[in-house]
Amino acid sequence: MRFRHRARQRAVAGLTTLLLPFAAMVGLASPAQAATSATATFAKTQDWGTGFEGKWTVKNTGTTSISSWTIGWDFPSGTSVSSAWDADVTSSGTRWTAKNKSWNGTLAAGASVSFGFNGTGPGAPSNCSLNGGSCDGGPTVPGDTVPTAPGTPSASAITNTSVNLSWSAATDDKGIKNYDVIRDGATVATVTGTSYTNTGLTAGTDYSYTVKARDTADQTGPASGSVAVRTTGGTTDPPPTGNAVKLGYFTEWGVYGRNYHVKNLVTSGSASKITHINYSFGNVKNGQCVMDDSYAAIDKAYTADQSVSGAADTWDQPLRGNFNQLRQLKAKYPNIKVLWSFGGWTYSGGFTQAAANPTAFAQSCKALVEDPRWADVFDGIDIDWEYPNACGLSCDASGFSAFKTLSSALRTEFGSNYLVTAAITADGSSGGKIDAADYGGAAQYLNWYNVMTYDYFGAFAPTGPTAPHSPLTSYNGIPAAGFNSADAIAKLKSKGVPANKLLLGIGFYGRGWTGVTQAAPGGTATGAAPGTYEPGIEDYKVLKNTCPATGTIAGTAYAYCGNNWWSYDTPATIGTKMAWAKSQGLGGAFFWEFSGDTTNGELVSAINSGLG
Repeated sequence: MRFRHRARQRAVAGLTTLLLPFAAMVGLASPAQAATSATATFAKTQDWGTGFEGKWTVKNTGTTSISSWTIGWDFPSGTSVSSAWDADVTSSGTRWTAKNKSWNGTLAAGASVSFGFNGTGPGAPSNCSLNGGSCDGGPTVPGDTVPTAPGTPSASAITNTSVNLSWSAATDDKGIKNYDVIRDGATVATVTGTSYTNTGLTAGTDYSYTVKARDTADQTGPASGSVAVRTTGGTTDPPPTGNAVKLGYFTEWGVYGRNYHVKNLVTSGSASKITHINYSFGNVKNGQCVMDDSYAAIDKAYTADQSVSGAADTWDQPLRGNFNQLRQLKAKYPNIKVLWSFGGWTYSGGFTQAAANPTAFAQSCKALVEDPRWADVFDGIDIDWEYPNACGLSCDASGFSAFKTLSSALRTEFGSNYLVTAAITADGSSGGKIDAADYGGAAQYLNWYNVMTYDYFGAFAPTGPTAPHSPLTSYNGIPAAGFNSADAIAKLKSKGVPANKLLLGIGFYGRGWTGVTQAAPGGTATGAAPGTYEPGIEDYKVLKNTCPATGTIAGTAYAYCGNNWWSYDTPATIGTKMAWAKSQGLGGAFFWEFSGDTTNGELVSAINSGLG
């Protein structure tokens, strides 16, 4: 059995932005003078592997003009500036200094100026200084501290289009100047008092608000707690009811060739019918969790019409890409939880090294998930190891207990406040992959298992026999005993896994053969049927029109058209499978993956209505 994690169909983007936290206030005047302060921010605007393009921006955040500026920073050994423009850049050892040109040194209050350079090597700036002061937190006046967080806002007088917010004041040693009101991650107002009425909202829509305080030197303090607000009226579907998990995979690379984005979850209606999202995939390298495609995850810019919130990304915001869109989605649908999934068919080879030091692996994963730039996006972690003590794309020989030990380390590190889950094999055969690892023992540390009850059969056996890739039950003539959902679930239960920790897997795609002359299952073939992205695989949204179902077997639809034979789930067969999952006391269902569904999300709707 193979889990359908496709080779990524994308062109690798060449731009990566690195925003470093060098944006706090720096004193440029004595306490007796007017308040003059500035920020210095660095961005890596291009990266071509052996070198990069960097840009510094100086902004006058004070009330009087600045006549000149000098930025200093350290580069690690092996990283240097090869050319620069709009500033005079010099170095002494690993210390680099940039001074304004004769024509761009003066900055009026509120004005900013940028200069750029080409660099060699992989390093990033550190120990930034601006006009002799610190770039990352130095006070405007010695002893000045940033404000405290205001109280969590309370919402009142909620109508179809407006809400009144109020909060308790922040404190500061020099006094509070004003407050930024932030809606769904974007500042919508700056006010001097501790209340604000936000108008122009959409009826029946979910919003999330926080507040930050600014002191008299324009230093910004931490955000308050968030308050979720749903305007009255509207026709947005209510969130799912009941306790069943309804989880879908969102693929990082889908934003390229598939042109599938987080906003599609909203426009399809799927966001209102799910409870969880697995963001796939993070990689596992050198025994650690690492980000895979940073451009798609945190840097890709979205226009207003492409974004969930309706607000366009700006070049200098600290987080863009899928993570920021997921943040906006969670603000709009507060019931949704997001997990970062690591591994998958392509990236599971790194788990062998991770299993050799589970504690270090777990620590690396938590540090990545809790990175302050996106810590609010993720509610947990999912491990997709294909397969412990068995073979997938590569083979592992960590031993029967390795998966349990790794799961225990993850739970210890993440604690009880995070979700920790795993996608696992659905090989229910005797002596198969379920028998190769201690899934029963590991279950105590995990919230649930995503049991990959699909990809049992397909054109990876090019001559057949044709068979449904996701049979719910066995049937006469099934090519391999134990290769069906019912047998896999029964085996996991027999090993002590509670039923409510098992989720049934659904594929939003079909697997198919060509050169088939027999309409019923069990025919021979000559190879894989043509597919949009990969031979032998096609999305449901395509197959429902190009090769409609002609029959069902073992709870799964199949279709015979021309000389092609496909199997896939339909809304009707998903309804049957959801009824079966409920009868078994399972915790819910999950699916791979959102972009295979129709534009109106009919398969997600079938899961939602089937589980209730």
